[in-house]
Amino acid sequence: MNKLKNRYNWQELNDNERRSVLQRPAVTANAETVAEVRQILAEVKNSGDAALRELTRKLDKVSLDSFKVSKDEFIQARSALSTKQITALQTAIANVSRYHEAQRTENTSVETTSGVTCERITRPVPAVGLYVPAGTAPLPSTAIMLAVPSSIAGCPVRIICTPPRPDGKADPAVLVAAEECGIKDIFKLGGAQAIAAMAYGTETIPKVDKIFGPGNAWVTAAKTEVSSDPAGAALDMPAGPSEVLVVADANADPRAVALDLLSQAEHGTDSQVILVTNSNELADAADAEIMAALPELPRCKIMEQSLQHSRVILTSSIDEAVTVSNFYAPEHLIMQVDNARNYLDAVENAGSIFLGRFTPESVGDYCSGTNHVLPTYGYARAYSGLSVFDFQKRMSVQELTEAGVRSLQPTVSILARMEGLDAHARAVEVRIERLNEAKN
Repeated sequence: MNKLKNRYNWQELNDNERRSVLQRPAVTANAETVAEVRQILAEVKNSGDAALRELTRKLDKVSLDSFKVSKDEFIQARSALSTKQITALQTAIANVSRYHEAQRTENTSVETTSGVTCERITRPVPAVGLYVPAGTAPLPSTAIMLAVPSSIAGCPVRIICTPPRPDGKADPAVLVAAEECGIKDIFKLGGAQAIAAMAYGTETIPKVDKIFGPGNAWVTAAKTEVSSDPAGAALDMPAGPSEVLVVADANADPRAVALDLLSQAEHGTDSQVILVTNSNELADAADAEIMAALPELPRCKIMEQSLQHSRVILTSSIDEAVTVSNFYAPEHLIMQVDNARNYLDAVENAGSIFLGRFTPESVGDYCSGTNHVLPTYGYARAYSGLSVFDFQKRMSVQELTEAGVRSLQPTVSILARMEGLDAHARAVEVRIERLNEAKN
C-alpha cells in the first residue's frame, strides 16, 4: 500500500478539482478552543502571576515558585550539553547572523521638490516576546531564528517564554541557544498563558509590543486574540501546520526525495507534504523509499498520520510543476531538478526555496542562515519569512523650508478643498500669511 496518498494527474483536473486537491488540512481553531483561550487571557490579564501559577499547574502539571530561569539553571543547562552540541548551536548562530546582518538598511532622504525633504528612518520594536515551543520536541533552532534578528534589529527588551518540562526546568538546548544570542530573560511558560503574560504583562513578566514564534492551535488562537486587542500585542505573521512541496524530475534521487518529505511530515500529525513530478517512475520509487525508511524513524507514528494528508501530483513538465507550486504557495519549496536555478524566476509564491540536489530543507531549518519562521497555509502569497525588518518599524519624516511650503501651498489647498477638508488647507495657508506679514 502506498504511503504517499492520493495521486493525481494535473492535466486531467478541472479548476475546481485542482483547488480541492491542493486544499490544506483544516486548522482553524474551533469555537470551544477560542472560548477557552479567551478565558485564559482574561484570567492572566486580571490575576497576573497567580493565574499563571494555577494554569501551569493545571495544564503543564508543574508547580513553579518562580517562572524566570535562574543563573544556576543556565549553568546546569550548559553542563548538560556536549561540546559538539554547543559547537553546533554556535555554528548555526554564526550563519544565521551573517545572513540577517546583510538585511540592515540605511535611512533614506530625498528632496522631492526644492525645499521639501522627506526621510524614512528605522527604529527597533521596543519590547519583543519570543515564544519557543517544546511540545513533541524542544526547538532550540527556533530560539536562534527569533533571537538573532531581534538582536540585530536592536530591540531593547527581548524575552523568551518556553514551556517547562515535567521536572520544572526549561530545555537545556533552548537555554544555551538563547544565552549564546544574548538573551537571559527566559520564563518557563507555555501555551496561551505564555502569550497572555507577554501581551499584558504580570508582576514578573514584562509586557511586550510584539510576539513572535510558532505554536499549537492554542498559541495561534491566543496570538490572534491579543493582536486584535489595543491593550495586547502585535503578532509576527499568520501561522498554520508545517508543509513542504517537492518538485522532482526523473533524475532526482528518490531516497533524498523521500527523506525531504518525511523530514517535514515528522513535525506533526497535521503537517502536509506534496510531491510534484513529471515522472511516474520517480513517484513510485520515492514511495518505496518512504516505506523502507519509516520503520527506522522514531517519530514514525506521527509521520504515518501526517502522510494521510500527502499528495502526489503528476505534471507534463517541470514548468507545469512550478505552476502547481505557485498555486499552492508552500511554506517550503524544494527543487530537486536538473538546472534548478533556471526555474527560480518562475517561482512566485513560496516561503523559502531550496535549489538543487544538495539542498535539503533541513539546512534551512537549522544552519544555512535563512530564517525558518515562515508563512504557511498559503500565506506565502502575501507574506515573507521572518527577517530583521519584522523587529523594526519605519517612520517617515518631512521638513520644509520657506520656499518649500510656498511651492506646495497651492497644491495642498486645492486637494484639501476637493476633499472638503478646509482646515487642512488653512493649516498651510496660515503659514504663508504669517510669512507675508513678516515681510511687510
